[in-house]
Amino acid sequence: MRKRITVTLGLPIVVAIGLSACSSSKGADQSSNNGKATQGASVTLTINGEPTTLDPQARDDGNLRDVDDNIYETLLTRSPDGTKLEPLLASAMPNRIDPTTWQFQLRQDVKFTDGEPFDAASAAYSINRIIAPKFNSELLGSISTITGAKAAGQYTLDVTTKAPDPILPSRMYFISMMAPNAKDPAKTPVGTGPYVLKTWANGDHITLTANPDYWGSKPSITTATFNYPQESGTRLAQLLSGKTDLVTNLLPTDAKSAPQLLVAPGDNHATLILNAESGVTADVRVRQALNYAVNTPELATSLFDGHATPDACQVMDKSWFGYNPDLKPFEYNKDKAKELLQQAGAVGKTINIVGDASGRWLADRDFVQAIAQAWRSVGLKVNVQLLQFNQYLDKLFNQPARPDAVMVYTDNSLFDADRTISTYYEHGGSGASNNDSQISQLADAARSDLDTTSRLQDYNKILQAGCDQALFYFGLHVEDLYGASKRLHWTPRADSQIYLNQMSVS
Repeated sequence: MRKRITVTLGLPIVVAIGLSACSSSKGADQSSNNGKATQGASVTLTINGEPTTLDPQARDDGNLRDVDDNIYETLLTRSPDGTKLEPLLASAMPNRIDPTTWQFQLRQDVKFTDGEPFDAASAAYSINRIIAPKFNSELLGSISTITGAKAAGQYTLDVTTKAPDPILPSRMYFISMMAPNAKDPAKTPVGTGPYVLKTWANGDHITLTANPDYWGSKPSITTATFNYPQESGTRLAQLLSGKTDLVTNLLPTDAKSAPQLLVAPGDNHATLILNAESGVTADVRVRQALNYAVNTPELATSLFDGHATPDACQVMDKSWFGYNPDLKPFEYNKDKAKELLQQAGAVGKTINIVGDASGRWLADRDFVQAIAQAWRSVGLKVNVQLLQFNQYLDKLFNQPARPDAVMVYTDNSLFDADRTISTYYEHGGSGASNNDSQISQLADAARSDLDTTSRLQDYNKILQAGCDQALFYFGLHVEDLYGASKRLHWTPRADSQIYLNQMSVS
């Protein structure tokens, strides 16, 4: 794979990265500016929206991660290109000591910002906290195999699973290490990372400052302020006026105006979950019609200016283990859609779509409205309900009251089909809307299968079933677009994460 940098005199700088752009770890200062980085620098970042909480174990919220991943750390991290796992708070990669137990050796030079030592006891606390049923973490779909953790020594941690789990190390990327005595993690985070919270002015901004006692290399950026205006015009104006150094989810129409345009493949897939259990969408013919009715390639062009590609009848990326290469995207065929709706007796029926009102993802509101219009054009009535983010998440994860269709921009930092399948395909998953027992059986089998070939076969069968049943409107793989100031030096990551100690300014 490759990294391409194109510089054209008088035009914005464009950086496009492939999945092997670089391979350095998060634990050290990865800022790169040929030794010219400004020390003690301050930056402003304009992100998609205000975090709903600063407790990293509670909600599946990308905006929370943008902030919290600079405060908290995990046992393992990923290289920026996404190709490999690396130790972070673990001192080495773990070993499986029996079929259901993985053992981690931990760093011995780390403290939380409240002065508590980081050790196996605190790591076990963090893992047991997030898997506790009463805590009801929205990340459970990615870590559901874990049954517990315990200290086997001061710096030796054992993590146990329900059955053999071939990708347990990848799951550690989702579990932030929490200070056991932190009083209010939702508002006052206490981590081991290179930054600490200075202020959170609700509705306006969050400011972080460098952790003076950080165990790793000291970052050149010592103060970072995150703001989150909803209007794209305001976000662009901040960038052009020099009031911000980075804008996430830059609209494609604004790309030519940015001092720097940074483009990365990213791992976001824009889709709609279709309720296969109740309502008008319970009929597979209706769900198929909803896919035929949308000119998805045209959406990639009109909404994303080509920075998106149609998904091939699966909510998966080609780079994730489990991708089914035999599946093809639904074709655009309005006549076929109308025919199926007629057969199902659904012409004139009402479809309810729920989406996010805050614009947290690239062109997400326009995406929902365009799909709604396409569905209206084949004879359906469509109600669109755009909710504030907390309300939207409550609707998304409330399975008993799941609407006909819910928009999601889903990612997958496991880089393995298990996260997507356990969350969105498998009955009981936090974002699943079907009761297919075969999918559940195959998912359970694959999750504990140490044979790579048979795991892949099971995943392919699940994805084929999801396509045959049209469990989703299969939308688009959307690239990450960032607008950056001329002074910012940063290479976007394959997992879409923003780590301040991988940035510098000059």
